[in-house]
Order: sequence, then structure tokens, then C-alpha cells
Amino acid sequence: MAKKVLIIETSLRTGSNSDILAQSFAQGAEDAGNEVETVSLKGKKITFCTGCFACQKLGRCVIADDANEITEKILAADVVVWSTPIYYYEMSGQMKTMIDRANSLYPREYRFREVYLLSTAAEDEEYTDEKAVSGVNGWVDCFENARFKGKVFAGGVNERGEIEGHKALDEAYKMGRSV
Repeated sequence: MAKKVLIIETSLRTGSNSDILAQSFAQGAEDAGNEVETVSLKGKKITFCTGCFACQKLGRCVIADDANEITEKILAADVVVWSTPIYYYEMSGQMKTMIDRANSLYPREYRFREVYLLSTAAEDEEYTDEKAVSGVNGWVDCFENARFKGKVFAGGVNERGEIEGHKALDEAYKMGRSV
């Protein structure tokens, strides 16, 4: 049965390495017969969560910006894939802000059961993406029906396009195909 896969690209750099990694995952998921939608945070207005918790009662954030539309897409997806560059050994700030702004999902009937993380970094140490994985797991832990299903990390890529030919592209494709 085909799944609805939502990929959220959080890099603000056009043609970023993490976007290319996400495209590889998307191709694998599409080749497996899934419906794939990619949303980029580039050009989106997403302000910080104010912690007012009105979203818990209203089912949506009271801040009128692009986060509400993206949150509705997360709500309707079977699979959520976060794609991020690693900054200072952590997910991008814009990814964390979007996760915080999706707080209205918590009391709602969300569909997603599978969550994946795709990340890239200039550093290539084994632990480079550990904190980003931990952050995504912290988000997933708030949704009892969802599970963190896996990650692909591409280290040693900094300049735009450096990911071309990297083994992580094949890993991302295979992971997407297995969804």
C-alpha cells in the first residue's frame, strides 16, 4: 500500500547538499510507489514559538505564518522525513523552529508513524549528527504512535554539490525505497 511521504528540507542554501540527499530519498520512495511531497523552508516565514500553548486548545498556532500550512502537511503524512545541514553538531535552527511550531500536532489525530533524518556536514566524524538524531528522537518520543525509523548522514561535504558521488546518496535512495 502506497504511503504519503513528506520530506521537509530545512537548508536555506539553494542546491544544498542536504537537499540533494533528500532528492535521493524522494526518488527511492517514488520508485517504490509512494506519493512524495517535498516542502522547503527556503523563502518561508516561520517565526519562533512563543510558548503560549494556545495551539493545544485550538489545534493550530495563533501565529499567522507558513508554519501552520507545513504543520497540516505533517499531520496528513504517513512518513515524515527531515533533511538538514548540521550546524555546530546540531540540526539547523530553522528545523528546530519548525519542530517547535508544529506543537499543535501533539493533541491531534496525526497519521505519521515513521520519521527519518537525513543530514549533511563538513565534518566527517562518526558522532557529528548525534545531537540532531537526539533532537529528532525527542520530538518523536512525544508521539506514541510514531517511531524513528532511521537516518542517513553524509559527512565531509561542505561546498554546494560536494555530495555528488557520495555513498550516502545510495543509502538515502535505498532507505526511501524501503519506506
